[in-house]
This record gives sequence, C-alpha cells and structure tokens, in this order.
Amino acid sequence: MVAIADYGAGNITSVENILRAVGAEYVLAGSPRDFARAAGIILPGVGAFGAAAASLRASGLFGALRAAAADGVPFLGICLGLQLLFESSEESPGAEGLGLIGGRVIRLAAAGKKIPHIGWTSIDIAKRGRILSSVKDGEFFYFVHSYGAQSTERGAVAATADYGGVFDACVERGNIFGCQFHPEKSGAAGRKIIVNFLDMCGGRGAALPNAEKGGAAGSANAGTTGVARSANAGISGAADSANAAAEGRVKNER
Repeated sequence: MVAIADYGAGNITSVENILRAVGAEYVLAGSPRDFARAAGIILPGVGAFGAAAASLRASGLFGALRAAAADGVPFLGICLGLQLLFESSEESPGAEGLGLIGGRVIRLAAAGKKIPHIGWTSIDIAKRGRILSSVKDGEFFYFVHSYGAQSTERGAVAATADYGGVFDACVERGNIFGCQFHPEKSGAAGRKIIVNFLDMCGGRGAALPNAEKGGAAGSANAGTTGVARSANAGISGAADSANAAAEGRVKNER
C-alpha cells in the first residue's frame, strides 16, 4: 500500500486519480502511524515552502517522513514535494526542508519568460536511473512553479529542464525520488513514472492482483486514520494536461 502524505498542502486529488487509473492501493496518511504499513510514500505539495514545512511539522509528519526515508521506504516528492526534499528555499528564509537531498531551492531565472512557469517543457535526462526508466530523453512534462531546485549532489540529478535558466527537474538518490513537474498531469509519460515508482514499492503498493477483474476497494487498518483505497483497472484514463482549474490555482503552486 502506498501512503499519500495528507498535511493540508498537497494537491491530493490528482495523485489519487492517477493511482486509481493504474489500479494501485493507497492510503491518505494524516498522522505518523498511517505510514506503518506503507510500501511507498508520495509527498505532493502546493503553496509556499515555509508554510508546507510548518504544516508537516504541526501534523507530526516531518519526522515520520524522514524516518521512513532513512528506513529505505521508496519516497516520491511531486512539485513542492520535490522542493521539500531539499534543505532550504529562498522563498522562505529560515525554513528547513527535509534535507534528504543536498542543495536549496531558488527562484527561477526565467530570462525573458513569465513567472510562474506554467505548461509543457522537455526534460534533459542526466542519468538513467529507475524513476525515468523507459522515459525518452526530451520528453515533455507539465510544470506549474516559480521556484526550482539546485542540488549540490549532482549525482542525484536525474534530469534538468530549461526555462530561461536550467533547474533540476527530477532527482533520484537511493530510495529518494522527486519530480518538479506533475507526472500525474503529464499523460502517458507521467504515467510511466508513477508505474516505475510503484514497481519500486516491491509490488506491495503496485497494481492489486485482481485489478484487471475490477478489484474491490481495499480497507485501511482500524488503527489508522487514513482511508485505504484501490481502483479497478477498468479505469484506463491517465491524468492528462492541466486544465483551467489547475491554472486558476497557479498562484498557490510552486
């Protein structure tokens, strides 16, 4: 079962939609104990770096996420979730990130371009790791953000993108992964990334055995506050490009 960190600053619905589309079992994790059975963790995020980090601490998830990462649980940060993997952001001076990847987040240079960066941009693959398996170099993904990561661990950079200045678009180090773009809104290419991540969860969080037969919804442990769900594989549509509602929220996305 995959746990989606639910801390009041995540764009959870689109992540739920893609997990349903690929027939994955998941739980909304709003407290540390909800990670107990997690085969993998997804950290989505919208809003400001400092506010999101504060929400993680207030919910008790900050330490739980770091502990799970240290235990080797596959961990995927999406959009602001990627930024929170880093140590700090110039958006929120003094706020500390999870520090799972060395480096910091800075405002996009965006020379001659509008900020925020909204739309489809190609990525340049820097290394062939697990998260980008079967993804083509130069593939386009959907971005909505004003800040970008600059890792001091260049070996952890899986791909970069250029929007009037180069930033780290995807990172991978051990069990830690992050995408500045939204794989759940990036059509078939994004779906590959989600499936790659689920495969790294040892099958425990990936497609359910009866998914192709329309598997029934899973249930959470009674002791958890999250609601476990599964999808039937009859839902074939992957999340696609952002719609007007996504653009309407752009002022809150990073």
